[in-house]
Order: sequence, then structure tokens, then C-alpha cells
Amino acid sequence: MTGFGRGVATRGGTRATVDARSVNHRFLDLKLRGGVSPAIEEMVSAKTRAALERGAVAISIHLAREVAVSTRIDREAAKAAHDALAEVATQLGLAGPNLALVLAQPGVITSDDRDDEAALPAVAAALDAALVQLGEMRVKEGIALATELTNRLGELDRLRATIATLAAGVPQQIAKRLQERIKRLLEDPTTVDPARLAQEVATLADRADITEELVRLVSHFDQARALIAGKDAVGRRLDFLVQEIGRELNTIGSKSTVAEITSAVVEAKATLEKVREQVQNVE
Repeated sequence: MTGFGRGVATRGGTRATVDARSVNHRFLDLKLRGGVSPAIEEMVSAKTRAALERGAVAISIHLAREVAVSTRIDREAAKAAHDALAEVATQLGLAGPNLALVLAQPGVITSDDRDDEAALPAVAAALDAALVQLGEMRVKEGIALATELTNRLGELDRLRATIATLAAGVPQQIAKRLQERIKRLLEDPTTVDPARLAQEVATLADRADITEELVRLVSHFDQARALIAGKDAVGRRLDFLVQEIGRELNTIGSKSTVAEITSAVVEAKATLEKVREQVQNVE
């Protein structure tokens, strides 16, 4: 589900601004931007995963300190960087590296981890506010999605009712087609044993019977409506139900001996695909 939230908080001389953005994703994919300490990264990850279950989420953190950040030079890292740069310069016939180039290498100049640790309360407060805003936007989108999904389930239920009505007449249609085929193949259709004919019709009708599939569809639709009407995260459970509904429709289509039923199944599958796309947006 999509959404945006921003939180700003000042704690202990540090002002933290946190932006939280999310777009649709089947699972929770969290990306953190801002170059903060592992302690802050761990806190942000824990809070975000506790608040959200699905979505591609990007958390951006900006810190502004009233007191200058203390930095230090890692002399061993500086020497290693200088030696490596000097070796390359010698091989290329260039002048050796200057101090600015050495200091620009990763790991040579580092900030005191205690500064980031001191920023932890500010980042936590700003993140909480950003996640609240993000959640509010996602709730509004969820309400609209619930209406859309409920309407689509209504369409599927109507198509199921149509299929059930058509299925009730399948045995009679099978008997009629079988009798017509016998008339074309035999000069005297009256020589056919009525009991044997009835047995063949019963066998074909049993193979085409879709009662179980229709009953399971009713159950799946009821469960889906209940999930949509609930307050918990239901996206993954709806994913599962959509797969089960598709499986039942496929079985009905494979058993169908009536063009009207096949047509209704095709229409139901098209509607289900729209449901599937929307379910990917559901928390």
C-alpha cells in the first residue's frame, strides 16, 4: 500500500527529520537512507517491521546537531590508503597522493559513534510520528480498497450463481446430446437399452458435477468478505484465498460441458485477476 509520513523531533541537542515512504509490494522490503549508526538502523528496522507487514518502504533520516559532531582520523586507515594510492601513482607515472585525497578515502575520517547514539531518542520520536502519518494514509487507501474488493467479490458471487443455475440443467443436456448422437449412429435407436443409456448419462453427469467446487467457492467468498471487514492485516491470507478461488474456477472450467458455463468461468477469471492485482496492495 502506498503512503507518506514525516516526523520531526528534537532531543538532547539533535534535531531528527524522518521521511517514510511506501509503495505496493508483496512482502516487506525495507530500505534505510541516511548513513546512521548500526544502533539506529536496528531501532528503525524493529519499529518499522512492528508497524508494517507489506510494502516497499524507504526510510530517510536527516540529523542536524546543535553541537558539532566530533570526528577522528584513523591513522592506520590513512596510512593504508596512502600506500595503496602511492603504489597506483607509481605504476602510472603520476605524482603521489596529496593529503586531501587520502582523507577522502572511506574509513579514514570517522565520527564518534556516541554522537549517533545520542541521536537515538530524536530519531525514535521522529520515526514514530512518521509511521503514524504513513499509517493514516494507508488506512484511507485501505478503506477504498475494501470497497473495491467487496464489489469484485459480489461480481464473482453472481457469476457463481449463474454457473450453479446452468449446472442444474447439465444432466438433461447430456442425455439429450447422447440421444441425438445415438440417432445419428443407429438406424433403429429403439434397440438401445434404456437402462444402459441412463447409466451412461449418470456417469457423464457425475464427471461434469461441480457441486463441491461451487460449495467451496461460497466458503472462500465468505472468508474473503470477513477478512476485508476485519481490522487486522489480511493481505497474505487474501492472497491464499485468491489462489484457492482460481483453483476452483479452473476445475469448473475443466469439467464444463456447456459453452455457457465455460463463458461464465472465463468472465469470472477476468474478474478474479482484478481482485488478485488489488490484493497485492492490501496490508
